[in-house]
Amino acid sequence: MKTLGDRQDTASATFRRNDSAQRALVDDLRERLAVAAAGGPQSSRDRHVARGKLLPRERIDRLLDEGSPFLEIAPLAANGLYDDECPAAGVIAGIGLVHGRHVLVICNDATVKGGTYYPMTVKKHLRAQEIALENRLPCVYLVDSGGAFLPRQDEVFADRDHFGRIFFNQARMSAAKIPQIAAVLGSCTAGGAYVPAMSDEAVIVRGQGTIFLGGPPLVKAAIGEIVTAEELGGGDVHSRISGVTDYLADNDAHALQIVRDIIETLPAPSAPAWSVLPSREPAADVNELYGVVPTDVLEPYEVRAVIARLV
Repeated sequence: MKTLGDRQDTASATFRRNDSAQRALVDDLRERLAVAAAGGPQSSRDRHVARGKLLPRERIDRLLDEGSPFLEIAPLAANGLYDDECPAAGVIAGIGLVHGRHVLVICNDATVKGGTYYPMTVKKHLRAQEIALENRLPCVYLVDSGGAFLPRQDEVFADRDHFGRIFFNQARMSAAKIPQIAAVLGSCTAGGAYVPAMSDEAVIVRGQGTIFLGGPPLVKAAIGEIVTAEELGGGDVHSRISGVTDYLADNDAHALQIVRDIIETLPAPSAPAWSVLPSREPAADVNELYGVVPTDVLEPYEVRAVIARLV
């Protein structure tokens, strides 16, 4: 096969100018990713930890195999979209390994507006489910959410591809025999309460996880009865009485270990219909890509130089 030629002058002023500008953009991207990965404000993170909870990304780390890669989906979702900041759309989604098996994880970030669903949170959740469906990946829901973000609820329930489709997708996955496991690690309120109920296996943390359509204030307003969240929809209620959950955990770490144990018992996935060949280094230095592509989107450039540094 003929090798693709490359006629880039890497010592030219144009190349160096492009390189400098593109590296600045990459630095900005990394900074934005770091801000999104941090989640909510420090005060919210402190309150979260004070309740005995693991932070969302710590939960994912505990769930996945040690050293597992994590292919995150849409880490900058909702970036700059809302006046009241919503880092990563308040939910973390991605693919990692559990007992050597690829699983898709959807993890609410309760440090961002209590894990409530903005319109873009719904879109991200749906996209993650579609990836699980298309690739037949077991789906793990790490639930800690107050349901829909009420100030924007008119945008959350507005159309075919909004909140209700989450449960439609769960039904589709169930029909397709794609395993779904939910761990209720905090609030699971309103529409979110259907997620563990529609999963194949569900775990709840005693004294921390709660599942109900309407919380104690709504019960009091509706019928005048005063109940605690634990009495209304806590771990003992759902593991011993209602049957919504299958396992009762002592804390986050225990719940995540139970999820790992469940995944370990799943039938082995079918072998893929393709094989992966060993990769080779590209014909030219990939680090020179920064200098090849101009920052002005209207300026033409030699696309063969890009291909030579990728293939």
